[in-house]
Amino acid sequence: MADLYRSKVVSADEAVKIIQSGQRVYSGGGSGAPRTLLDALVRRASALRDVEMVHVLIFGPAPHLKPEYAESFRHRALFIGENARAAVQAGRADFMPIFLSEIPGLFRNGALPLDVALIQVSPPDEHGFCSFGCEVGCTKPAAQAAKIVIAEVNRKMPRVLGDSFIHFSKFTHVVEADYALPEAPQGGASPVHETIGKIIAEMIPDGATLQLGVGSIPDAVLAQVGDKKDLGIHTELFSDGVIDLVNRGVITNEKKTLHPGKIVAGFLFGSQRLYDFVQDNAMIELHPTDYVNDPFIIAQNDNMISINSAIEVDLTGQVCADSIGAALYSGIGGQVDFVRGAARSRGGKPIIALPADAKDGKISRIVPQLKPGAGVVTSRGDVHYIVTEFGVAYLYGKSVRERVCAMIAIAAPQFRAELEKYAKQNNYI
Repeated sequence: MADLYRSKVVSADEAVKIIQSGQRVYSGGGSGAPRTLLDALVRRASALRDVEMVHVLIFGPAPHLKPEYAESFRHRALFIGENARAAVQAGRADFMPIFLSEIPGLFRNGALPLDVALIQVSPPDEHGFCSFGCEVGCTKPAAQAAKIVIAEVNRKMPRVLGDSFIHFSKFTHVVEADYALPEAPQGGASPVHETIGKIIAEMIPDGATLQLGVGSIPDAVLAQVGDKKDLGIHTELFSDGVIDLVNRGVITNEKKTLHPGKIVAGFLFGSQRLYDFVQDNAMIELHPTDYVNDPFIIAQNDNMISINSAIEVDLTGQVCADSIGAALYSGIGGQVDFVRGAARSRGGKPIIALPADAKDGKISRIVPQLKPGAGVVTSRGDVHYIVTEFGVAYLYGKSVRERVCAMIAIAAPQFRAELEKYAKQNNYI
């Protein structure tokens, strides 16, 4: 078996020679982006035209997105990361609105067939199996569906457990690497985020299962739940905030009604401390997103609490989370998957959380109507709880009049008269 593995090992420049103009190439994302392969592919740019690059988001450098490579590579963003935003907004890259739970199906059913998958994995174990490490969600399905799989085997990629393995015999080429994974900055929650975290923490019962991601509000929530008992995690991604709560016995996963005892996620991103924590940790299971984000799977967790963010929310409860007006900003991601899953969970609570204003109080994020061109990610028919630092608006089963009154009550005080005036002019109240 060792000889077969060694026969597949080539340099990065040699490996990417198999990629041809006009092909569709998937790149692993998150902290598992295959940086050595992407750098080599860019070095080959002059020999390529119209290669479509597909990925969800990449943490760290994404050299193929630079303007000078526009004729060689065109990116199809399944979620718009920070390093892809300029390319999408300039029209050099395409955005594809899609629920995160449905991305694997695009590859498997031929709606978005893949010629090549560029992935990063851990070194093979004694049986020849490599872990996808920190990014299983969409990358394992892509590798299963692609005609050609080029694997960057990174000694620094942790071996993370779950439905997270692939045998090296599936690889067309292997490129060996040894570099540290990109890290997410930790901390930095503002007093507003801390207040929102306290409000949400009061909504979380002992034994609840949480969905939360990376960012100031999730970190603020985790900082406020230290007095809870037997919390569990079922989430598309998680970061360092769970580690101390696991070590303190707050997150035990023992009360979960699905995968008891396990933290279940699709991918993870944090500091080196997190990557060390998940190494061969039997508590951690990563799975593809068509499982993790399936609303029917999510709903099997009793007391499922989903916590997601928004850019702005209108008075009737429409949630914009993927654009600023017509300017595409991020993506649908897993918000709707978890809103619907938590809504159908016994005792579940789907929560949308955001600061009430922006730009030092000059702009309200509770708005009379969404900006022209803004995308509705979570509809007013799906929304349940909206949380700002001024309280909680429960909108499910409420009339427009009741919704408007509840939303005005959690808006920043300096904007409430203006919102009320709009509501009266439009006969909402």
